[in-house]
This record gives sequence, structure tokens and C-alpha cells, in this order.
Amino acid sequence: MELASYADLAVRLVNTEEPERGTDSLTSVDAVRGLFSDAARARDLADESDLPRLRAVRTRLRGVFEAAAEGEEIRSVDLLNSLLMEFPVSPLVSGHDYLDEAGRPRWHLHLADNSPTATAHFSAVACMGLAVHLTELGADRLGICQAAPCRNAYLDTSTNRSRRYCSDRCATRANVAAYRARKRLEAAAAAAGDPQE
Repeated sequence: MELASYADLAVRLVNTEEPERGTDSLTSVDAVRGLFSDAARARDLADESDLPRLRAVRTRLRGVFEAAAEGEEIRSVDLLNSLLMEFPVSPLVSGHDYLDEAGRPRWHLHLADNSPTATAHFSAVACMGLAVHLTELGADRLGICQAAPCRNAYLDTSTNRSRRYCSDRCATRANVAAYRARKRLEAAAAAAGDPQE
């Protein structure tokens, strides 16, 4: 697995809460387990103590995305570095499932699943993935959805760095709202310009 792909875990955790809507789906041990892949050993370590811990990490990760979205790159990096220091990773060279033409393993890095708690493992892997994504593509590739009231985090992988929404659904909703607002303004301007009969 490419290390940058672990950044999706950070997005997944941040988006378990929608602060503008007052919703939080990180409310049970099953919800914690749902953040992991089925094969993750740390998934089985999840217990009630992971709920407040992961919520605290989630708040800090949201701060990383918000700072990046606000153009505060240094603050974003500082916040992420703080998490990386608290949740270090153990790299592991792996060759499973990837063979070259000669049948030899294609060696690549994984992050070891050897943390003492589900929170420690998930946080380490998510933060490392986010760090790789940020260093390879730039802090401006971390975003917060511009469609109110969504505010979900996303990773901008567009070719021209133009993504502003977390999903096609939010983009459509925002475009329809903007269109309707323009039509209301046009109608109001037309009504103001017409003489009363």
C-alpha cells in the first residue's frame, strides 16, 4: 500500500463529526472498529477508552485541515507535527501481493500494526499518511468543504488544485444554491426597475 493512501484514514476520522450540523457518528466501539480495515489487528483492540481519545485526535486533525484550508500552511504543519510526535509509526518493508514480471516481490513500505491501543495505531497511520500527502502534494491539497453546512475534510487530488467540495453532492448543492440566489437577485432587480402600473 502506498503510504499517501493512509491519508484517507485522517479524512474518515475527521468526517465522523459534522460540527455545523451537531452530528457525531463516533459514538460506539463498533464505530471505532468501522474506521479500520477488516484485516487490521488494532481493530480488535478497540474498546470504550478509544472513544474520547479518538475524538480528541479528530479535533486536532480537523485543525490541520482547517489551517491548511485557511492558507495557514505553517500552523497546519505544526499541528500535524505535534500529532506525529505523539503517535510515532513503525515502518515495515513488505512484498506481499505485489510481484514483478519475474515473480519477485515488489518491496514497499507499510506501517506496522504493533501499537498498544486502537487509538495509537489509527492515529499514527492516519497522521503519517496525511504527512506524506502534504509533503508530496502541498498543504493546499488539504481542504474543508465550502458547501454550508457540510464542512467535511477532503484531500484535493485534482490536477489543477481546484477542488472546493468534499463530494459531487455538495458541489451540486452549492451550485444550485448559487443559481437560485442569482435568480432571486435578478428578479428583485427587475422588480425594482419596473414602474408600478
